Amino acid sequence: MVNDRKVLAVIPARGGSKGVPRKNIRPLAGKPLLAWSIEAAGGSRYIDRLVLSSDDAEIIRVAREAGCEVPFVRPAELARDDTPGIEPVLHTLEMLPGYDYVVLLQPTSPFRTAADIDRCIETCAAKGAPACVSVTHPDKSPFWMYTLDGETRMTPILPPPEGFFRRQDLPQVYALNGAVYVAETEWLLKNRTFITAETRGCVMAGEHAVDIDTEQDLAFCEFLLGSRAQSYQ
Repeated sequence: MVNDRKVLAVIPARGGSKGVPRKNIRPLAGKPLLAWSIEAAGGSRYIDRLVLSSDDAEIIRVAREAGCEVPFVRPAELARDDTPGIEPVLHTLEMLPGYDYVVLLQPTSPFRTAADIDRCIETCAAKGAPACVSVTHPDKSPFWMYTLDGETRMTPILPPPEGFFRRQDLPQVYALNGAVYVAETEWLLKNRTFITAETRGCVMAGEHAVDIDTEQDLAFCEFLLGSRAQSYQ
């Protein structure tokens, strides 16, 4: 609970991932990928209940073995490639009413910590905000990004700010990293999105915000964990 308000966390993990087949249960440093999110949620000071939303029997079994509750099987029509990511969350709230906040934890963010989760929840509670999402500083500023036309002419996506002469003069920008989404349940049911003009951003360290979407991402995470292990020897 936070401020006497009940908090539900949801890990969505469908079986039909394409970029990395079966990625939600692929091993990372000896344990299934989704187990990393289960452990982070288990360390939260505020989450009252953690559940998995999945259509896949093997993923459900692995999640239960890792200590996550699976109170229902996600309908197949909510596990298609074109299913909007918000739909499994809304379905979970329909199946499990009575919570004041909902936290979405995608299993593809294994380095997100319990402290990262709690800071997002605290941001909502402390600032009276209906929603908060985790963000990080991007590697490249959008002020350095361009489109190319048919003749490869470059057009900046954003006009350079007035008085810009050096990289250090650029405005600080932040990017969604997909690791933590928090919202008041009634507000989310009404808006059907975590991102509106009312949403707050909670800055997360870049090393916690790695998102696994490709085989290369998975290999990079293994490399990072191996490097960390060696540094402690």
